[in-house]
Amino acid sequence: MRKPTIYEIKRLTKEKAPYFFSKNTMKFFNQTLRDFKVESLKNGRYKISAKSGNNKKIRFFNPITNDLEIN
Repeated sequence: MRKPTIYEIKRLTKEKAPYFFSKNTMKFFNQTLRDFKVESLKNGRYKISAKSGNNKKIRFFNPITNDLEIN
């Protein structure tokens, strides 16, 4: 599988994590989808990250289950 874009990840996780990429959540954290970076991991998952104030918001996308996992 090729590396998905953040837009594809948003679409694939909409049912299981409907609020993570919602307009209100993104506005609250002062983020846009362009702020997110997607990195391939050796275990087949993808690390998605974006700056959120002084912190970094990190989740892991599992393409088999379409879940956003914390670690």
